Amino acid sequence: MSKASAKRDGLQLGFIGLGRMGLNMAARLHHGGIACVGYDANAKARAAVREAGAQAAASLRALVVALPAPRAVWLMVPAGAVDAVLDELLPLLSRGDCVIDGGNSHYVEDLRRAERLRKAGIDHMDVGVSGGVWGRERGYCLMIGGSKRAFARLEPAFAVLAPGVDSAPRSAGRKGKPDMAEQGYLHCGPNGAGHFVKMVHNGIEYAVMAAYAEGFNVLRHANAGSGAQQADAETTPLENPERYRYELRLAEIAELWRRGTVIGSWLLDLTAEELLQDDALKSYAGRVSDSGEGRWTLQAAIDEGVPATQLAAALFARFSSRGNALYANQVMSAMRHAFGGHAEKSAGGK
Repeated sequence: MSKASAKRDGLQLGFIGLGRMGLNMAARLHHGGIACVGYDANAKARAAVREAGAQAAASLRALVVALPAPRAVWLMVPAGAVDAVLDELLPLLSRGDCVIDGGNSHYVEDLRRAERLRKAGIDHMDVGVSGGVWGRERGYCLMIGGSKRAFARLEPAFAVLAPGVDSAPRSAGRKGKPDMAEQGYLHCGPNGAGHFVKMVHNGIEYAVMAAYAEGFNVLRHANAGSGAQQADAETTPLENPERYRYELRLAEIAELWRRGTVIGSWLLDLTAEELLQDDALKSYAGRVSDSGEGRWTLQAAIDEGVPATQLAAALFARFSSRGNALYANQVMSAMRHAFGGHAEKSAGGK
C-alpha cells in the first residue's frame, strides 16, 4: 500500500447535512476509500446515506462518538443554519478536532467562527464547493481556506472529492506533475479564503448565466417583424420589420454552439438539454433566486474600489425577475402620465 493510500484509508469524516449535495459528497467519499458517518435530522436522508454504503448516525452525539480522534466533521447545511449546528456540535468536540464548512457561508462569518473554534483548540476550514447535483460522478471543484496543518490532514479527502486532472485538457505551459489546482482542488489561503474565492466564482456565474439568458431571449424574439405592428403614440415602431422575420430553433442553436465555439461551457451543455425538452420553458416561471454570493461579491468590489458592472447588472436582473422592479415601473408610468398625459398600455399592447 502506498503512503498516500494508507493516509486515505485511515481518514474518517463525519458529514452533517445529507441533502442534494451532502449525500452525494458522502457517497463519493465512501466509494473513494474515505469512511463516512452521516447525520441528518431527516430519517429518509439517513436511510439514503446507508443505501450509499456509508454509516448513518441517529444524532450529532452519535456521529461524534463514532469518529476516531482527532475528528473531522464536515457541515453541508444552509449558511443561515451553521451557527445553530455549531452551538450543538462544539460541546461534543475536543481539542485537535476540525470542523469544515462546505456550504455557501459568507467568508466574513468564517473569520468569526474560526476565532470561536480556535479558542476551543479546534480547527476551522471553509470549503467552497462547485459541482452541483452532478458532482457525485463528475467530482467537485473545491476552494479551500484554513491552516496548512488542517489542510494537510484532510487533503486525501479533498483529492477524492475533486474531479481529477482528466476533467479538463491541460493548460499550455504547465509542465511536470499536475498540481492540486489541476486536480480540481486548491488550498487558497487562511480562514475565509476558500469561501472568498467561491463567492466571486458565484458572482461570475450570475453574469455568465445572465449573458446566455439575454442572448437566447434576443434569438427567441428574432421574429418580431412577422406579426402586425403597433401604430400609436405610445409605441416605438419597429423601423425595419423585414429584418426580424426569423423563426429560429433555439435547441438546435444551443446544440450547435456547444461544438467549437468560444462560448462553449458546461452551463451551455445544461442549457441545451433543457431547451431540447421544451424550448418555450413552460415549466419555469422565471423567478430567479440569489443565495447571497452575488451580493457579497459586489460588497467586496465596493470595499476594494473595483468596478464590477456586469456582476451588478446580473444580480439586479435577478431582483427584477422576482417582481421587485414592479413599483419602480409603476412610478415611471405615473410620471409619464403626470407630465404628458400618457395612458399606460395593458400587457396585451392596447
